[in-house]
Amino acid sequence: MTKLQRNASAGYMTNWAARLFARAMDRRIAHLGLSSGQLPVIFALAGGGSLSQKALTEAAAIEQPTMAATLSRMEKAGLVTRTVDPEDRRRSLVQLTPTALEQVTEVQQAVADVNEAALAGLSPADRQTYLRLLDAVAEGLEKATGA
Repeated sequence: MTKLQRNASAGYMTNWAARLFARAMDRRIAHLGLSSGQLPVIFALAGGGSLSQKALTEAAAIEQPTMAATLSRMEKAGLVTRTVDPEDRRRSLVQLTPTALEQVTEVQQAVADVNEAALAGLSPADRQTYLRLLDAVAEGLEKATGA
């Protein structure tokens, strides 16, 4: 029987890298009262606009129950507000609070710093290749799963 090696498994190594990215981001943004799991919401609303929960779920590629829990935590922390959608009163629109909007620049810098640390061992050409290949892997998985 062949011994499994984690560094020979694309799935394992991708998952491991993602967990390390999340851990590094959590350390960088914890003082802001944020976690890496909230970043898709921050990114989607960073321009100051508002989106429905359904639109946020699609933009972030997060399951509906996870998005609902994330938004609840963010609302309790004073990071997002919900208002009634004037076009459909059954739906609410989510937007970042002024406090969260003030943190966007620092969050963007933290993301840039973590990405730089992660890719520091790669040449500029290898960075481009890595991102291109990762995009191809993600596209293949989206096709395979119907996502």
